[in-house]
Parts: sequence; C-alpha cells; structure tokens
Amino acid sequence: MEKKAVIFDLDGTLSDSIVSIAYCANRALTAYGLQTFDTDRYKYFVGDGAAELIRRALRAQETDRMDLYDQVKERYDKLFAVDCMYQVKPYAGIPRLLSALKERGIRSAVLSNKPHSNTCKVIHDLFGDGVFDVVQGQTPEIRKKPSPDGVFLIAEKMGLSVGELLYVGDTNTDMQTGKNAGAFTVGVLWGFRDRRELEENHADAIIAEPMELTAYL
Repeated sequence: MEKKAVIFDLDGTLSDSIVSIAYCANRALTAYGLQTFDTDRYKYFVGDGAAELIRRALRAQETDRMDLYDQVKERYDKLFAVDCMYQVKPYAGIPRLLSALKERGIRSAVLSNKPHSNTCKVIHDLFGDGVFDVVQGQTPEIRKKPSPDGVFLIAEKMGLSVGELLYVGDTNTDMQTGKNAGAFTVGVLWGFRDRRELEENHADAIIAEPMELTAYL
C-alpha cells in the first residue's frame, strides 16, 4: 500500500535528548543520596516513560531503593519540567528529512511516551510550528507505547489507514508499538539502542541515516 505519512518516535529518533534525561534524573537521585549513572546507562533506562525510567534507576542501585520511588519521581518531574530542553538537539539529517517529506507531500507525526506537554514543548523548541501534522505525547486517555493506541489515534486524525503509515523509532518499544498497530516499522541506528535489539523485535527495515527512510515511501 502506498505510504502517505510517517509517525516518528521523539527521543532517540528525532531528538538527541539523552543528556537532558540523565541531567534531570541524576539530580533527582542525588537529592536522596542515591547513586547516579553515566549518560550511556540512561540509553537503557529510557523508552517506556518517566515512571519506568525512575524504576530502572532505583532498581540499579547497589541496594534496590524502590521505597523512594514516589519522592524521586516527583523530584524528577519537577526538574524535567524546567530542563527538558537541556542540551537537546535534532539528530544530524533530521531537518533535511522532514523538509524532503514536506516536498513530497508526505505527512508526518510524532508519538512519544513523554508527557504530552513536554512533547509539544520539545517539538516547538526544536522544529517550530507547522512541521508535524500531529504531535501526541502521553496522556491518561492513551496507553503508553508499546500500546498501539497512539498510532490508531494519529491515523484517525489524519484520515488514513495504518497500512498507509510508516512507524519509525530506535528501541524495542517502538518496534513493538508499530507491530501491535500493524504498521510497517523502520528502526534507526543513530538512537539509543543497537541493530540487534531492532532485529530481535522484527523491524521491517533498519536505516543508518535519516534520508534512507525515503526508500520506503
């Protein structure tokens, strides 16, 4: 089926945001005297929303500190609301790809497990308004990825079938999201995870550079 739109994951796909996540999480952990982690470790903590990020960081302590979950999560949320754009930038080649999609009449959307307000702020600050047809972050009404709820909602808003979409992301969660929706999934190698994870989660295609995506449209 002809592809008419692309749904992108945000963190690790459009935006290089791991420094901001580590910066906020480490300060939240430090506030309670807990172990902090280097930035690369956070590439494996992220991907399933802020709640799971904090759970993974607490389980990774020398002694499991899930007893502090509520306090650390609250502190992280407050810090991230202020510093969610700390050293965040688009990945190289992403602005060019988005322009190419526009020129070809291919619509684009964002689906993130970030809270919706944070998702909208990041997209506005990085790309401005009017680049994406739909921007959707986590809300109470939509189950977080890998649920296909967000994909179905975006398809509905665009008036398209799932078969007319590409779903693009960098993690197992993203590949599972696309598969759960029945969409063609494209894994990217410039994000937080590696080829093996994408292959094990049955990516339909894997690309190393953003402009390679156009081969599947």
